[in-house]
Amino acid sequence: MEIKENNVQVQINEINQKLDLVLHYVNEQRLKSETIEDLVADVSIISKDAFSSAVEELDTNGIELNFEDIKLLGFKLLRNVNNFSQVMDMFESITDLLKDVGPIVNEVGIDFTHKLNYFEQKGYFEFFKEVANIMDNIISSYPPAEVRALSDNIITILDTVRNITQPDMLHAINNAISIFKNLDTNNIEEYSLWKAFREMNTPEMKRGIGFMITFLKNLSKEPNK
Repeated sequence: MEIKENNVQVQINEINQKLDLVLHYVNEQRLKSETIEDLVADVSIISKDAFSSAVEELDTNGIELNFEDIKLLGFKLLRNVNNFSQVMDMFESITDLLKDVGPIVNEVGIDFTHKLNYFEQKGYFEFFKEVANIMDNIISSYPPAEVRALSDNIITILDTVRNITQPDMLHAINNAISIFKNLDTNNIEEYSLWKAFREMNTPEMKRGIGFMITFLKNLSKEPNK
């Protein structure tokens, strides 16, 4: 008899423990439910306030919302989800490309810096600075009318420079300069008329006189062209 009573008491204790667990679980669920309800209420209040503020801002700025347009916009967004995905893939590819190109750009920048340093050491910058000073002196020395005249005759000037810089002309000019440089202008021999006439009979003088006469004849013909 005592054994049966003990078994019954054990079962009652187990039932009480289970009931306690159930009550504890129910209480936790009730607390969670109350928390969720409070959160929903707070979110609802915030949403209403945000919506009211947005409506007031739109009304203040004279903006009218067309819900039909918003709906169409939503449909377009949904239809172009794949396009947006492709755009994002493209951005990811560009980002990867920039990561790969970054070291190359860095190397190019370093090489460019070294090249600038090389130019500076060779004096290129000083040279261009002096060229700028030359241009400044030219601009300061010549009035606009003369510069305009220079512009009008630039073709003739370039043709003259081109002709002068031909190899035969440069060779002739260089020979003339070399001969003049080697002359002792302080010790020039004097020639009498008779001696001058005799010198004119030499082949060198005959060629020189022929050159001068031919040159002058052609020069006199040039304005007629």
